[in-house]
Amino acid sequence: MTNMFNQVQQRSAGLALAALLLSTALGQAHVGSHPSVHDTVAGIIDRFRKTIREEDLLKLDLAKVQSLLTDKERKTLSTEHISFHVNVPVKVIIIRDAAMLDKPFWLKEREFRPMGLKIKVEGNDVDFWVKDFAAGPIGLGVNSLTGGNAHYGVALMPLKLEPKLEVTKMYPGQLRIASLKEGTQPFVDRTEIFPALPTILSGLTVIQTVYESRDDAKLINLFRNTLYTSSTKPDQILLTWSGDPKTTQTIQWRSGPSVSKGQVQWVKKSQYNRFQPAKPKVTKATSSKLEQITLLNDPLIHRHTATLTGLDPGTTYLYSVGNGSDDGWSEMAEFTTAPGGIRPFSFVYMGDAQNGLDHWSSLVQNAFRQRPDAAFYVMAGDLVDRGNERDDWDSLFHNARGIYDRRPMIPAIGNHEVQGGHPGMYLELFDLPRNGPEKLEPERAYTFKYSNAEFFVLDSNLMPDTQTAWLEKTLAASTATWKFAVYHHPAYSSKPERDNPNIRDLWTPLFDKYHVDMALQGHDHAYLRTYPMKGQKKANSTAEGTVYIVSVSGTKYYEQDPREYTEFGMTNVSTFQVLDIQISGNRLVYRSYDTEGKLRDNLIIEK
Repeated sequence: MTNMFNQVQQRSAGLALAALLLSTALGQAHVGSHPSVHDTVAGIIDRFRKTIREEDLLKLDLAKVQSLLTDKERKTLSTEHISFHVNVPVKVIIIRDAAMLDKPFWLKEREFRPMGLKIKVEGNDVDFWVKDFAAGPIGLGVNSLTGGNAHYGVALMPLKLEPKLEVTKMYPGQLRIASLKEGTQPFVDRTEIFPALPTILSGLTVIQTVYESRDDAKLINLFRNTLYTSSTKPDQILLTWSGDPKTTQTIQWRSGPSVSKGQVQWVKKSQYNRFQPAKPKVTKATSSKLEQITLLNDPLIHRHTATLTGLDPGTTYLYSVGNGSDDGWSEMAEFTTAPGGIRPFSFVYMGDAQNGLDHWSSLVQNAFRQRPDAAFYVMAGDLVDRGNERDDWDSLFHNARGIYDRRPMIPAIGNHEVQGGHPGMYLELFDLPRNGPEKLEPERAYTFKYSNAEFFVLDSNLMPDTQTAWLEKTLAASTATWKFAVYHHPAYSSKPERDNPNIRDLWTPLFDKYHVDMALQGHDHAYLRTYPMKGQKKANSTAEGTVYIVSVSGTKYYEQDPREYTEFGMTNVSTFQVLDIQISGNRLVYRSYDTEGKLRDNLIIEK
C-alpha cells in the first residue's frame, strides 16, 4: 500500500506559499452534533438498493452518485468526518495525494485553495490545500466517495501568536495532536513517519488522522456480484484452531440463507470401514447470518462454526459437515491433530495472496501436491484485496478448495483486512485462539503451540505497544525449542521508504531477548531473507540472531533495494515456503519455491 509520507523532495519555492498563507480571508465552519457518516452512508446504500435497478447499481459513477445525494447527506459527508475546536483563528491545511484529482469532493465546494506547493513522495505528487477558519468548531469531510488513496492529513497554522493554539473536542476520539516535524507519525493507526519537510511547514500542529477511515464513504464500485454464490450445499469449509491443536479442531463453513443450522459428523479414520463403519459422533455448530446488501446476487449467507473436543493427539479423523438432512452433506474430508509429544513436522508459509487469486490457486495447489505432509498453512496477512467485501473472500476460499478443509489455516491480519477501519469480516470468517492481550479485541493477536514450536501471531496494523507487554510475557513463558513470530508489516523491509521503525524498535528487542528463530512477514510484495539479526545488526550466526522473511504469494509485485541486512532477495516472483522441523539433529530446514515448484532459496538452522 502506498505510503504518502516517506521520502520527500521539495519541488517548488516557499515564497509563493508564504504569500498565499498571508492572503486568504477568514472563513466559517458550522458543525452540528456529529451526525454519523457511517449512518448516513448506510442510509444512502439502503436507498440506492431499494430505488435503483441492479444493473444500474453496478454502473454507478462519481457524477451519478453525487447527483443522487440529498443536501443533508452532502453536508454531513462534507463536514462530519473529522471535527475539532480551536481557540484562535487558523489556517487549515489539507495534505493530499495529488492523484486524488478532485477528491475529496468538498475541497473546492468549501473554497479550499491549492497552496502552490508540491512535493515528491515515492515518485508521487503530494499537494496542499488551505483555508482560513475563525476560532471555534471546524468540521472536515470524508476522504473520498470512490475509495482508495491514502487518507488526507491535517495541519494547523495559527493566525495569532497569542494565545497559544489549543485543539479540543476532537471527533472521532482516536484523533491525536502532534508537532509537524521529521519523525512525526501522520496517522494514529500506521507506523509511517514524516521525513524532512519544507521549512514553512515544520513545527505546525498536525492532527494525526485515522488511515483506515479513508473508505468510510466509499460509494463507487461498492455494489458487486460474486462469482461463487452460496447454495444449500455446504462449501468454503475451513479448518482453524481456537483451542489446543492436540485435542481440538475447529471447522467453519458456508451455506445459503435457507440453511440456518449445521453440524459435523466425525469419526477416527482407524475406526472407519465402508462395510462396517463406526457410528460417527455429532457436534452441533453455532450458526450466524452474514449479510452484505451490496453483494447483489448473494447478499445473505449463514456461517457455521463447530469445535470438536476430546480428540486424541496425533490422530487422523474423517468428517463431513451439513445440516442433518440426507442430501445436505459435504464430501468426506480428513484432518490430523497435533502430536502429543515432540515429533518432526512441516508447515507452509505464504505472504500476500491478495491479487490474482486465480493465479495464486496454482501456487497453493502446487504447494499441497508437493508437500502433502505439511501440517498447516501460515498466511502473513493480506489474504485478500478488499477485506470487508465478501466476494474477495469467496474467491480465496474457492481457489483454495480441497486444501483448507484438510489442513488448518493460521492467518495474521494485513492492512487489506482492515479496509474500512476494522477487520470485521475477517473476524467473522476465522475462529481463532482468544489468548491475546487482555485489552485487545480477541483473535487479532494470539499464540499456539505445535510439537516443540510456538507461534506468536501479531496484528501489525495496530500500534506495536498494544501488544508489546503481552508479547514479552508469552515469550518469557515459552518453553518451545523453536519460536516463530507471524505478522504483516516487516520489521526489516525491502525498501527504505517501506520501513516500520516502531515494529523494529519495540518488537525486535524481544525477539533478540527470547531468541525468536524466524519472523514470517508480508506486505512488501517481494521476497527477502535477512541475515540473522540481533540488536538491529547482523549477528554472528542463526544461533544468536533472528532471520526475517518477507514473501508474496499473489501477483502484485514491488521493486526492492538491497539493504545491508539483505542476504537474499527476489522481485516479480510468487513463492511458498516450506519449513521442516527435524527432531533428529534438532534442525530447521527452510525452503522457498516458486509457482512451478522450483527451489529459489534455502536455509538450515541448527540448535
